[in-house]
Amino acid sequence: MFYVYLLKSQKDKNLYIGLTNNLERRVKEHNSGLVPSTKLRNPFDLVYCEGYKSEKDAWKRERNLKLRSRAFAQLKRRILDCLK
Repeated sequence: MFYVYLLKSQKDKNLYIGLTNNLERRVKEHNSGLVPSTKLRNPFDLVYCEGYKSEKDAWKRERNLKLRSRAFAQLKRRILDCLK
């Protein structure tokens, strides 16, 4: 399985979108400071994830969320209570 996930920084409250085939390991890497793009913003809470059998489908969804503000805004509206 491949996962598109959304993390929320406990430090600055900003969100991070990522893609992985091992969600538990990847969240641990983010929280341990092993991911260069997020190491200054940890710790993180996992607030949302979507699972896909196809890596290509997961990659398309991640790209859609990162590049299309409308898709990301729609997701944030859907999970509003999780983001509080």
